[in-house]
Amino acid sequence: MRYDPVKKSLGKVFNKTPYLRILLYRLLDLLLLRSWYVRREIKRWVKTAPENSSVLDAGSGFGQYVWRLSKLSKNIQITGIDVKSEQIDDCNTFFSKIGLSERVIFKEADLTRINDFEQYNLILSIDVMEHIKEDELVFSIFFNSLKKDGTLIISTPSDKGGSDVNNHSDNKVAGFIDEHVRDGYNMYDLEEKLLKAGFNNVKSKYMYGTPGNIAWKLSMKYPILMLNLNKLFFILLPFYYLLTFPIALILNLLDLKIKHEKGTGLIVVAKK
Repeated sequence: MRYDPVKKSLGKVFNKTPYLRILLYRLLDLLLLRSWYVRREIKRWVKTAPENSSVLDAGSGFGQYVWRLSKLSKNIQITGIDVKSEQIDDCNTFFSKIGLSERVIFKEADLTRINDFEQYNLILSIDVMEHIKEDELVFSIFFNSLKKDGTLIISTPSDKGGSDVNNHSDNKVAGFIDEHVRDGYNMYDLEEKLLKAGFNNVKSKYMYGTPGNIAWKLSMKYPILMLNLNKLFFILLPFYYLLTFPIALILNLLDLKIKHEKGTGLIVVAKK
């Protein structure tokens, strides 16, 4: 399954005006369960964040979390980095249009090569590490890039079925999103890698338990599968979500409230 072509198609539709772009952010906040978990951790961080904090969104994509952070506090300087130059140009243009370019900037960069020693109070890594082979190197870079008492928030698929991994008849393992270099992390292996990088306080939780997994299939997997088959499904999307959105919303809320023994996603908070 190729996920990027669908993202690009959606981006073209919602990028016609800043209002549509913000609507996309709000819809993603509701539909993507990981966003519920990430926003909860960000809000907790903001409550005790130092004045004039500096934040790095490591793998900023559409800029969804940068926008959310910019709305939570006016005293935060935010940098978003991504390897895709067209994504960087797009985000810089959008945030300039909405008047946030003085405290929000996007840069093209490779996470394995950044050198921002003790520059950030918070680093976000949202569904990024499953794309990077040299993960231990990046974790060390994150540690060095954080100021004293800095925080790292990671969202990533777990090894409990993350990326919707399934076995095919040729005995090869495949996932829903082909761009991943790993299908998911073992919770304890991930914690060990972060401790090895220097972090001294690492807390992990499973997300996407049974309710969240069903919600993900309804709100993301099935629509993307259909869009990959035929772009005409864009016309039917509003009617599809009219039926499924209330169910997915309730399931997301349940997933957020329940402590899961296992789940297909991980939310990790590490302190320097």
